[in-house]
Amino acid sequence: MTPTPARLAHAERALAGLLDFARPADQAMSAYFRRHRHLGRQDRGFIAETAFAVLRRRRSLEAAAGSAAPRELAVAALVRVFGLSARALGSDADLAARVKAFSGRDLPPAVQADLPDWLWERMTVAYGTHEAAAIARSLLEPAPLDLRVNLAKLTRDEAIAQLGLEGTATPYSPAGIRLKGKPAINRHPLFLAGAVEVQDEGSQLLAYLLAPRRGEMVADFCAGAGGKTLALAMLMHGAGRIYAMDVSARRLRELAPRAARAGISNVHPIVLAGEGDPRARRLAGKLDRVLVDAPCSGFGTLRRNPDLKWRHGAAAIAELAAKQGRILSAAARLLKPGGRLVYATCSVLPEENEAVADTFAAGHPEFKPLSCAALLAAQRVAVDTGERLHLWPHRHGTDGFFAAAYERG
Repeated sequence: MTPTPARLAHAERALAGLLDFARPADQAMSAYFRRHRHLGRQDRGFIAETAFAVLRRRRSLEAAAGSAAPRELAVAALVRVFGLSARALGSDADLAARVKAFSGRDLPPAVQADLPDWLWERMTVAYGTHEAAAIARSLLEPAPLDLRVNLAKLTRDEAIAQLGLEGTATPYSPAGIRLKGKPAINRHPLFLAGAVEVQDEGSQLLAYLLAPRRGEMVADFCAGAGGKTLALAMLMHGAGRIYAMDVSARRLRELAPRAARAGISNVHPIVLAGEGDPRARRLAGKLDRVLVDAPCSGFGTLRRNPDLKWRHGAAAIAELAAKQGRILSAAARLLKPGGRLVYATCSVLPEENEAVADTFAAGHPEFKPLSCAALLAAQRVAVDTGERLHLWPHRHGTDGFFAAAYERG
């Protein structure tokens, strides 16, 4: 994190583009690097780490800097997050000294938590001030790099030995490896061979919660780029059929090369026109298991996507909850009697989690709630958060996840 004038100037310009929140921060950063291909690896690392530190701690850094200008925020991040000295900041030394001297003790709780006021208020109502603060602090930390081993190709111990990287087995997922640092993995021989995929441990556990078996017909109803689809296919040992459904043709296209690397041939992508797509309706009452990892605020992934807390407003949550309810009801129609349904989000808000699950259960008495703890125990996954799954960065080291499971009567 050496702040040369050129690097700081690039960080300022890149951050200015991120702070208009016109598109996801990772896309905006990638676009900036494409426009400045001369930047070296260390330059890109400095720029990205500085910019994402500002996105994580925007409110407290604005208070410390006394400004919302990108340059001042970048300097504040370098001092308060990365611990650089005023001397190291050269022409910005005076600002750096003021930032360093700022105590921050009298800041409002939402500013200390680096959350929008509305989000802090909803979290304190849901969890209490102490727990909300603990959740907020955990979401400010960068996420670790987790891998899922394709157990159809090799064991986890074999993968750890062959990676040649410092990593340990994840505590909950039987297929997970947590790497130290952020090594480049997408050109590693194991990755290119489909033996490992990048996937947060919490996301991996959703596959074990659905627990598809050989020969079954299964749907990943909001498949996206197919990370969970591939995890489900691994558990099915290539036998049976998985429908990977999503409204985004672009994201589903990313699944094909990933499935080919993994040696998976039983995945069938379906681009949906909406919740009532006729191709999905033709499968009504025929499937054994359906996973609904619903589109959500993503607030459980703020360690990775800190811009989400500034891009989503309070009004969006009600719209998302209504959409989640529609999607869940549409997906439920695909199940045969005795089939298993799992509803999941990577949100920390009850409006997207418990409220949606409760509304669904009240309107669909034919679906019997199942204990997530019992389902995971049957898969030898030792995490017990009660009937519904709640995963937290500060408790489990994963992204924030919620899940509820049902069986169709």
